[in-house]
Amino acid sequence: MWRNVLAGLILSSGVALVHADTVQSNTAPDAYQQGIEKWRSERVGRLTAPDGWLSLIGLEWLQEGANKVGAAPDNDIVLQAGPAHLGVITLDKSGQAHIKLAKDSGATVDGKQVEEATLVDDAHVAGNASPTKVTFGTASFFVIDREGRKALRVKDADAASRKHFLGIDYFPIDPSWHIVADWVPFDPPHDLQIGSVIGTIDTVKVPGKAVFTRDGHTYELLPYQEEPGGELFFVLADRTSGHETYGAARFLYAALPQNGKVVLDFNKAYNPPCSFTPFATCPLAPPENRLDLRITAGEKKYRGGH
Repeated sequence: MWRNVLAGLILSSGVALVHADTVQSNTAPDAYQQGIEKWRSERVGRLTAPDGWLSLIGLEWLQEGANKVGAAPDNDIVLQAGPAHLGVITLDKSGQAHIKLAKDSGATVDGKQVEEATLVDDAHVAGNASPTKVTFGTASFFVIDREGRKALRVKDADAASRKHFLGIDYFPIDPSWHIVADWVPFDPPHDLQIGSVIGTIDTVKVPGKAVFTRDGHTYELLPYQEEPGGELFFVLADRTSGHETYGAARFLYAALPQNGKVVLDFNKAYNPPCSFTPFATCPLAPPENRLDLRITAGEKKYRGGH
């Protein structure tokens, strides 16, 4: 389930904070810069992949009952790509979606030519499995679940947003933004709510907070984990947001804390999918993660933003 976030709580009284240090990378500056450049290259590779975020061409909400799907205007859901009449998706009262393909659609379900199939959404897949994928030509879709609402996430390798990608602008690589912060765990983790661009509110577990200093001031950021035992995921905003950087948020991952410390490398702060496409369902930075600080590192606002 996507990717929601944070919100914050202040430590209970009587707990002392140890100020974190802003440090240079342990490697030589050239090696550090090369590492960030490699990370950037891999990031762009994922973004521009045939099924990456730039391939999104639709976010189509399903209604209970029969939903006719296809590129022709007489469908209930009109796709930007594919056959005129792809088929009918029926959403039952329990929220389960079932597709019956038109005989001449040429579409496949998980790579197989079938007449009909149940569509398992992204919130109900087992383990590392993927949601059921319907493919037609260069395009495809699968069902997503957002707080019980079901939608088709539609992608096309030939999407204009992918073919005409303008690249990413960055702040200069600055090792001083590679920060070793103090990690203050929450025991037990706090339940917090996080909003999204589509108006949903999710409850997430916040395992603790990262505390660091910059220019003599102390700041806090609160993460959550998308998967149990996974990396810390921060959704944050700062005084560059809405100006040099995307207004809603930027994202940052960090390895799990070690010895009471967590590394925040803001040179790896990056734009959410919503900065590139209107068809994503990104979380918003909560008030607790909107810092009164200019983080002049990482990705800038996308020039081709919608």
